Amino acid sequence: MATMTVIATTAIPDHLRGALTRWMAEPMPGLYVGTLSARVRTELWAAVTASIQDGAAVLLHPDANEQGFSLHTAGERRRTPIDFDGLTLIALNPTEHDDPSTNS
Repeated sequence: MATMTVIATTAIPDHLRGALTRWMAEPMPGLYVGTLSARVRTELWAAVTASIQDGAAVLLHPDANEQGFSLHTAGERRRTPIDFDGLTLIALNPTEHDDPSTNS
């Protein structure tokens, strides 16, 4: 059964944008929305993760869990999804890693 799928991207290669627009609409730059089967969604996400380079992407799709959706990420992002007893929460990572040994 096909379900609504959303992919949000940042700084991805042009060929990847082309691949996504074959299956999904792009209502604004970097945001792709479509009704996809699980197989097509899996294949598209595999293409995204394989060619993300320096960019980043987030995939959202309905799922049978408490939140009603699943979230997947690819590439370097400041926000990282974490599983907290079955709920997906977002951890905000600092932009620079502090070394505790250098603090006075």
